Amino acid sequence: MSAKIILASTSPFRKEVLHKILSNFDVDSPNIDESRINEEDIEDYVKRLAINKAQAIAAKHKAGLIIGSDQAAVISGKQEIIGKPADHNAAVEQLLSFSEKTVTFYTSLCLYDAADDSYQVDIDPFNVGFRKLTKQQVESYLLKEKPYNCAGSFKSEKLGIALFSKMDGSDPNSLIGLPLIKLIDLLKNKGVEVL
Repeated sequence: MSAKIILASTSPFRKEVLHKILSNFDVDSPNIDESRINEEDIEDYVKRLAINKAQAIAAKHKAGLIIGSDQAAVISGKQEIIGKPADHNAAVEQLLSFSEKTVTFYTSLCLYDAADDSYQVDIDPFNVGFRKLTKQQVESYLLKEKPYNCAGSFKSEKLGIALFSKMDGSDPNSLIGLPLIKLIDLLKNKGVEVL
């Protein structure tokens, strides 16, 4: 693999996911404004942020492939973004509001080529159906896992899976913030093979 690859993210979760397919890459913080503009559509919002993150890192490098990604979640088709809980009580409230509902995660992916100022971008939606949840179940889960730094107050790659009744999407890595199946395709388009 000859191209330098940089992950435009401070997320330890994205870094861990990327290590599944790449052993050698750099990480750099994009430090961009992530405010939503005029209640823009969720898909437009995450796509713009993925591109902006990659471009911010590309501005520091003359060459290399930069991976930008962003994620937003909405409940039952609404446009209100589900954020990270501020504390334990907010996490309890958030998870109880998901009971017997579907949460859709929109994870954007941008592969930016700093050498020629071009990029490929994609969005991977993933639906998560939640079981009927009791306050006792939610409290038990939160005390065991403490997922307070996660949008939606759960970690799908761990015990959070017990909260779900079903999952529907093309890549479970999308839930963690980085759709690897699509990334492999984008890298291949740039001549980078992971196998």
